[in-house]
Amino acid sequence: MPFVDTKINVKVSKEQEIALKSKLGEAIELIPGKSENWLMVGIQDDYHMYFRGDDSQPIAFVEVRCFGSPDKAAFRNMTARLSEIYGELFGVSPDHMYVKYSATMDWGWNGDNF
Repeated sequence: MPFVDTKINVKVSKEQEIALKSKLGEAIELIPGKSENWLMVGIQDDYHMYFRGDDSQPIAFVEVRCFGSPDKAAFRNMTARLSEIYGELFGVSPDHMYVKYSATMDWGWNGDNF
């Protein structure tokens, strides 16, 4: 049950949105037990965001939330892949992107909790 939430300060076209969704679907498999079958994606584009007091370059904040225990090695691999994806699709430099991970054992779906 992963959720990848993106805040990005550039406009995202429908084509880029679909490409991002697909690439995140592949990348989520870097985290053991996760797949696109359970992936939910949120995208907030044209987000008013500054990094180092500047908003003139592409900036992204990506949050990856998932059910289960943290896997630091998998998260490290995921950060590397996310940096590639956001650089390729939106021109975000890895040093203009933060990635936050949250893992929890409390996750609800379909009217119940796991």
